[in-house]
Amino acid sequence: MATMMTPLARLFALLVLVVCGASPATAAKETPVTTLHVFAASSLTESFTAIAKRFEKDHPHTKVELNFAGTPTLRTQIEQGAPADVFASADLAHSEALKKQNLLLETTVFARNKLVIVAPASNDKVASIADLAKPKIKIVLAEETVPAGRYAMEVVHKIDAAGAGGANFLAGVEKNLVSRETNVRAVLSKVTLGEADAGFVYMTDATTAGKKIRVIQISDPLNAIAEYPIGVLAHAATPPIAKDFVAMVVSDKGQAILKEHGFLP
Repeated sequence: MATMMTPLARLFALLVLVVCGASPATAAKETPVTTLHVFAASSLTESFTAIAKRFEKDHPHTKVELNFAGTPTLRTQIEQGAPADVFASADLAHSEALKKQNLLLETTVFARNKLVIVAPASNDKVASIADLAKPKIKIVLAEETVPAGRYAMEVVHKIDAAGAGGANFLAGVEKNLVSRETNVRAVLSKVTLGEADAGFVYMTDATTAGKKIRVIQISDPLNAIAEYPIGVLAHAATPPIAKDFVAMVVSDKGQAILKEHGFLP
């Protein structure tokens, strides 16, 4: 036999439903999502994307917004007041410049990298270092204000001084230089598309192009080692979370991800 609910019982049941239905919304308001703005050198694209995903998994109420560009571009954006919490540079010079302006707190070198020469898989004009100085070879580099561009010219001068590229190597490379790009990924793109016969990029960038390019190694004595510092910006909106992100990058977990993407420890 069915039991009829009294008006008081019905009211109580309705109140229970309202309270239960409101709980998730109330909880959501109590734990808002925080956005962390990370400015990182373009050569960190794949590795930092993976690190950001892992960080978000460990910090469910944090969303990591990644801004990748050439290091000098990122520095200029920060100097002009762009909202940034963490800065990861491809060299020490730009991070030190921001520190001198009191825009960046203490930094830690979290990874290293080195250069390789890349050539399109579609042509064999450049098969060795010496080929870079041959007539009518189109070479593309990053701008000299970009770490990869500065490192590239450092390597070219080392090769020339050691005689490893043959006679008049430096002059030949300078004559063959057809373009300067705003970041190292733009250099890789031009070579991959066959718009240049060769370019200097980080070894980590070369791995992202797969079979579209050929890689010519540079011996360590002639190479340049890039050091990557990371730090929290002085005007970070969320300093504790920014510090947590930096801590993850330098942790065993972050270092393992960087190693997977070819960075030196």
